[in-house]
Amino acid sequence: MKTAGFGGKREESRWSPTSRLLGIFFLALVVAGNARGSLADEPLLVAHWKLASDASDSSANHLHATNHGVRFSEGAAVFNGKDAYLEVADSEHLRLGTGSFTITVRVHTEEKLNDVLGDVLSKFQPATRTGVLLTLMNYPGVTNAQSNLRNLCFGIDANTPVGSWEDLGRPGDSRHVRSLCVFDGNLYASTWEPAAGDAGGVYRFEGKDNWVHVGSPDKANAISALCVCNGKLYAGSEWYDGGGSSLPLSENTHSGGRVWRYDGDRMWTDCGQVDAEVTSVSGLVEFNGELYAGTGTTGSHHPLGKNKGLFRYRGGTNWESLGCPDRRTVHLGVYNGNIYALSYDGGYVFRYDGDGKWTDYGPPPETTQTYSFMVYQGKLHFCTWPKALLVRNDGPGNWAVLGRPGQETESMAVSLYNGKLYLGTLPLAQVYRYDGVNNLTLVGRLDHTPDVVYRRAWSMAVYGGRLYCGVLPSGHVLRVEAGKSVTHDRALEPGWRHIAAVKDGGSLRLYVDGRCVARNDGFDPKAFNLDNDQPLRIGFGEHDYFNGRMKDLRIYRGVLSDAAIAADTR
Repeated sequence: MKTAGFGGKREESRWSPTSRLLGIFFLALVVAGNARGSLADEPLLVAHWKLASDASDSSANHLHATNHGVRFSEGAAVFNGKDAYLEVADSEHLRLGTGSFTITVRVHTEEKLNDVLGDVLSKFQPATRTGVLLTLMNYPGVTNAQSNLRNLCFGIDANTPVGSWEDLGRPGDSRHVRSLCVFDGNLYASTWEPAAGDAGGVYRFEGKDNWVHVGSPDKANAISALCVCNGKLYAGSEWYDGGGSSLPLSENTHSGGRVWRYDGDRMWTDCGQVDAEVTSVSGLVEFNGELYAGTGTTGSHHPLGKNKGLFRYRGGTNWESLGCPDRRTVHLGVYNGNIYALSYDGGYVFRYDGDGKWTDYGPPPETTQTYSFMVYQGKLHFCTWPKALLVRNDGPGNWAVLGRPGQETESMAVSLYNGKLYLGTLPLAQVYRYDGVNNLTLVGRLDHTPDVVYRRAWSMAVYGGRLYCGVLPSGHVLRVEAGKSVTHDRALEPGWRHIAAVKDGGSLRLYVDGRCVARNDGFDPKAFNLDNDQPLRIGFGEHDYFNGRMKDLRIYRGVLSDAAIAADTR
């Protein structure tokens, strides 16, 4: 018997040359998959705008942007904060649907600002609340407060129902939450507490209905204004009698008009009385790295109170008077290199250029008091009395009425949250969402105190991916969620920062310089189809034109890992 040895005839292979090549290819995929994960999980580059010298896309999809006034200098795009942006036409490549995606970008902001910071990018349809946005929230002039400063927000929505308002209880013995302000990762509230033995306080939110008292630095019955300036929290005091809200007059009649700096651990430093005849600090704002105070909420209603205008802090307990346009300059906003002062006297709005010049913008139509300020879609917007109008300003004396919320008589707090403008009202303490001209949608009533004339939805801030609102006369704070968003509740440091925004199935994550700073988990991704027909705007969106520099913007389908994001920062 013969056996086939090494020198015998070899059996013919059952695999053709083509089959052998395919086998080798798939074996290579398996090896690669074992080494770095499934190929299907690898992020796919959709677009890459280097923004070093032009607005071209270096990816294979050629999604080149149209340039609207953006300059290129020193390897980056320069956005002027006033009218410059880049626009990419709608494309199937930019329709992210319900899938996962990653956005990475490097942005540069200045240390001293004389304007809000605006949007990094937006592909959002406001009429249907559908799309994605990445923005830097600078919100001066939310009634008494500068509620948000340099807070990064990454949000999505797909016309999802707005959630129910959650009651977070009452800070201290508050009857009126005068200000809400995000500072150093926390939300702070200031209060009016009118009883004889009480004083206005500042409280830090610790979750649910837990408000920690961090101090009542003044004897006055109200801490009216809160503001972050140069990395410190400042508070302004006020004497408020309660009569303007048709409530019993305060038993506490101590004068206000002082400003205090919070140094942590319930320690406060007295920054002085802004003027001997001022009893009310009604607004605080940071401008060009300096602290400014508006005065005159109570004006001459207090025996000592007089209208003294605008003041600038000069260190220690010293304040410099910047003059007065012969009307109370109460709440303060910042926009395009100027401070804006709102008045309760005839509803006038004034512009101050930071160098001694005042410009009279006149009052909005059918208005005798102006209350709040927000930059929305690149324009100034204001809230008013006695018809609660939402109005837009297009220059001195040029006003557009955008609508009235029901039959309310006063619109007060206003905030931009996840791409939409919200405003609070009197006398029912309702909150409305702006959905277009003469289209204001009621999203809740926040105060049901019986047997009172007025209820106010007075203060607002965006914190932890939700909108917060403080009310009178219950003195409670409430919050609501619309769509899904994550916020970095610490001020974004100036200079170059690397930002990454990740939607990973039912999770949103936000990264700064390679570190995850916020996340929102556990939602149903099928409920968020982000497709819309809007262009992608770089450096513009629902807030304002971006004020800074930008480079190396990328969009991926799929999820960049934490390690890949950290490596990208180097």
